[in-house]
Amino acid sequence: MKKLIEIGNGYVKQADWTDFALVKLCLCAMGIMIGCAIPARKRKCVAAGALAVFSATYLPLLFRLVKVLLRRDGELPPA
Repeated sequence: MKKLIEIGNGYVKQADWTDFALVKLCLCAMGIMIGCAIPARKRKCVAAGALAVFSATYLPLLFRLVKVLLRRDGELPPA
């Protein structure tokens, strides 16, 4: 397991934003495929879990982005 973490850290050091965008698109597609395979009677429960995970991960990322934007010489980029 430690070796896998080292490999992951090495990848992250060499990756740029496009690599992360591709990873996100790949994971989104995988999630959609898994979602299509879930029986209709269990979809509400799975959707609630997915919403909880999304909220728990998206909000901290959004707050970090806002902090980075505010730190840039105190100016926000043009809209």
